[in-house]
Amino acid sequence: MTAGASPVRTAGDEAFGEADRAAEREADRAVDRAAASQLRRRLGRADLRAVPEARRALRELLHRWGPPERSEVAELLTSELVTNALVHTDDDAILTATVSPDGLRVEVRDFVARGPRPRVPVAAEDTNGRGLVLVESLADDWGVCPHEVGKSVWFELGARAA
Repeated sequence: MTAGASPVRTAGDEAFGEADRAAEREADRAVDRAAASQLRRRLGRADLRAVPEARRALRELLHRWGPPERSEVAELLTSELVTNALVHTDDDAILTATVSPDGLRVEVRDFVARGPRPRVPVAAEDTNGRGLVLVESLADDWGVCPHEVGKSVWFELGARAA
């Protein structure tokens, strides 16, 4: 092609260009759906105001995913993990909640290596020590994942329970 000459376009080029644009739009929609199905929040050290904020954010995430009543157990368990991370580690934490067709996974990462220990409260009036017992009894699955610095405590609820 010489300088100043226009490229020759064929109908096939335009169709290919439209197919590329359609594929790009679909990829953008997939990214938007993925972003809409995940919550990620940094929680400030010992800032217990983060607990109701985390519950509200999770409720919003699950509202887009399913009916609001499905979020009650997830909100309760999330608030327990967030509270534990903020009270027992004296450091920041990161909350991540991901919804998928299979269910919900919530994890709270902190930066302290000491692992959580589920314990049964001693007295009926004792308001401490029930968090992990609740997680253990209400979650479909839960666990602790160690990291090079700190750990993540997580739980999962199936699609019907979330």
